[in-house]
Amino acid sequence: MSTRILIVDDSPLVRQRLGALLQQHADWEICGEAVDGREAVTKAQTLAPDLIVLDFLMPGMNGLQAAREIGKLVPNVPILMFTMHLSRQLIDEARNVGVRGAVAKTDTQHVIEGVGALLRDESFFHGGD
Repeated sequence: MSTRILIVDDSPLVRQRLGALLQQHADWEICGEAVDGREAVTKAQTLAPDLIVLDFLMPGMNGLQAAREIGKLVPNVPILMFTMHLSRQLIDEARNVGVRGAVAKTDTQHVIEGVGALLRDESFFHGGD
């Protein structure tokens, strides 16, 4: 049975490239995409993904706000934040709202590791120094 992943990013190019990268793993499939935090909350409920890869800086509702809402509505889904704006402060804030991992967009090679770790019920925070 495939692992279903929801990708949330306001950039169509990032969603496309991230989807292509994740789908190289034989057991992972992209079950949907969202362009902002509000759509992420809705799709997290309707699509019931096994994992969410979530951008931080998006119009309307940002990734932290979306993660907080998703945590209330779909509490067991792991969230990996994937952002250009990774910092120690953002990692701390992300942890406080229930995000279990974070990877900088400049470290795309670590996304696969991060997804794998979260699927094993581990945390994965790479970068943000």
